[in-house]
Amino acid sequence: MRQLRFMAPVALMALCVMTVASNEAPLQGFSAEGSRVEREWETKFRAIPSAANMREYMQRLSARPHHIGSPYGKDNAEWMLAKFKEWGLDAKIEVFTVLFPTPKERVVELVEPTKFVAKLQEPAVSADPTSNQQAEQLPTYNAYSADGDVTGPLVYVNYGVPADYEQLERLGISVKGAIVIARYGGSWRGIKPKVAAEHGAVGCLIYSDPRDDGYAEGDVFPEGPYRPKDGVQRGSVADMPLYPGDPLTPGVGATENAKRLPLAEAKTLTKIPVLPISYGDAQPLLAALKGPVAPEAWRGGLPITYHLGAGPAKVHLKVKANWDLKPLYDVIVKIPGTVFPDEWVIRGNHHDGWVNGAQDPISGMVAVMEEARAFAELMKQGWRPKRTIILCAWDAEEPGLLGSTEWAEAHADELRQKAVAYINSDSNGRGYLGMSGSHTLEKFINGVARDITDPETNLSAWKRSQLNRLRRANSADDRREARMRADLRIGALGSGSDYTPFLQHLGVASLNIGYGGEDGGGIYHSIYDDFYWFTHFSDTEFVYSRALAQTGGTAVMRLANAELLPFDFSNFANTVGRYAEELKRLHNGQREQIIERNRQVEEGVFRATMDPKEPETLPAAEAVPPYINFAPLENGLDALSRAAERYDKALSKARAAMAGASLRDVNALLISSERKLTHADGLPGRAWFQHMIYAPGFYTGYGVKTIPGVREAIEQKQWKLADEQIARVGKILTDEAALIEKAATELAKALP
Repeated sequence: MRQLRFMAPVALMALCVMTVASNEAPLQGFSAEGSRVEREWETKFRAIPSAANMREYMQRLSARPHHIGSPYGKDNAEWMLAKFKEWGLDAKIEVFTVLFPTPKERVVELVEPTKFVAKLQEPAVSADPTSNQQAEQLPTYNAYSADGDVTGPLVYVNYGVPADYEQLERLGISVKGAIVIARYGGSWRGIKPKVAAEHGAVGCLIYSDPRDDGYAEGDVFPEGPYRPKDGVQRGSVADMPLYPGDPLTPGVGATENAKRLPLAEAKTLTKIPVLPISYGDAQPLLAALKGPVAPEAWRGGLPITYHLGAGPAKVHLKVKANWDLKPLYDVIVKIPGTVFPDEWVIRGNHHDGWVNGAQDPISGMVAVMEEARAFAELMKQGWRPKRTIILCAWDAEEPGLLGSTEWAEAHADELRQKAVAYINSDSNGRGYLGMSGSHTLEKFINGVARDITDPETNLSAWKRSQLNRLRRANSADDRREARMRADLRIGALGSGSDYTPFLQHLGVASLNIGYGGEDGGGIYHSIYDDFYWFTHFSDTEFVYSRALAQTGGTAVMRLANAELLPFDFSNFANTVGRYAEELKRLHNGQREQIIERNRQVEEGVFRATMDPKEPETLPAAEAVPPYINFAPLENGLDALSRAAERYDKALSKARAAMAGASLRDVNALLISSERKLTHADGLPGRAWFQHMIYAPGFYTGYGVKTIPGVREAIEQKQWKLADEQIARVGKILTDEAALIEKAATELAKALP
């Protein structure tokens, strides 16, 4: 009955779309006739994905824990392979062998001033039938933590980001020789032990505070969707901003016979032991702290007074792992292109979870499976893509993007030659369409969103997202832009999912898509992320899973069949211009702050708050940052804007005469446009990240840093490096402009 209820209006909508398609403007990159044909096939495609099927897939895939190296993880890969072949698709499994540590010993205990031993375990819930699979569940731990057995005073460091340590220093609190306790949030978890070690800490605990992830948000599981007292967030703490993937094979695919680093030389392992704990285990530790009361912004939701320490609480932390190599199983589907078989459109989602992983990642994986089935159904009706479509079910994403990174590194030369774009999803839920990625694809994905119907409002996914942005806008300018700009701005990509090796290492234009925002969640990376939770508290009817399949499949079809690849450079130029203005404001703000601080030092403003017996502790004046020469960046931006404008003019003329034109040379240039934004030397100190416009921050992890070489040099007050990086990015943008100019010329020449 549920399926019939969804299919009837979909069929009606399909009829309506087919009726009016001939009156619509041609799709971006298509002639009028090509657009008509494409819309007809897309309408047929969007009618195929089934909510009932995706519910069935999820129930099967999330039935047991399926982390990398688990029996059920391999079983899932083989089951998906069999399904793809059953549908008539060419599919295979590619195996890589990677380092994946699992815990052997875990201890967290308060040894002074009282005794307390942390449980370090999530209890089964009677209402949740898969939460009791303890024999197969990975324990609560952080993968790639160093082994260690340490005891020290405890210090509360808020989110454990660099700014928090600066505030502790101002308060006279050191973490040297201490074990720090940080709450999840504010940065990616791997940053917390990294920064703690840089400040001399010997161990790190990370807990989920109920203010951020628990009862302060709403009812906890199983009564509600939020994290219960004993829920724990597992996760990797590898230093992925240095490089993702297998720690032992940086830059090369981890094939069985690949040359591997000795474990002691792996640069992405933590320097100190680290464990995640629940807020149930954290409360006795935090309650035992004394010292200054934490600043108001640092106080969480536990019913205690938050103190900073150090001490009198003293904690014993022990971590010991099995440092084993494990096989991972990437499932790869290939649908050959009929016209441009050596141009690849790639679509992916991972299939491994920390435990049962219904929401993360199976909610996205089931959509990709239905996209594959729908393509197979279309092929039975005579449809064939012009470009090759590759669908990927990645393994080992959770420990550090291992499956996608090793595959991309193993196929790097081929991908640099052939990859048109990569479209990623991860978890999915109820709510609004999220769109992030390469801004050369911003206009394209906006166009896709306009043609997807939101299943609850019957508005387009684009319109619903626009209304949400209007509602959440922080300023009149934000509201005006959301209302008036032709395209909704998409976010830039940092890291945290499988687009990273494609975009930031190989320079393949990429997108990340998914629905969410209306299903409160507090079961991330816990045993409670399972089929029971998802079907009670998230996309309970799987209608947004269906919407994701429609969105991802439509995007893939348009890229695969476009006569002229739908890259746009005006939105890209506009966005990079905004990034450049942010850099100028960042630098000017630093100058103004230091000048004001030096004035206060000179006038003795600080003296009234200092101990007069210790005048040597008064702050010293700081060197004022020099002016930075932004001219190379501005020149590159000017060239980029002019080239984008010229390409737009050539494109306007091409729309009326595209049918029958030979656009292969133009498309080859467009494919290489994202490659032009990379540099073979990579970013300072982390050569694996080669994209000069987008990268994860060295101290944010997931969070993006745009024009990262320049931005991070300014943040770290490395002025010579900032000048060097400005010159590099200016040259990158100038070269990109030259490529766009050439594409405009070739486009004009290709037209009849």
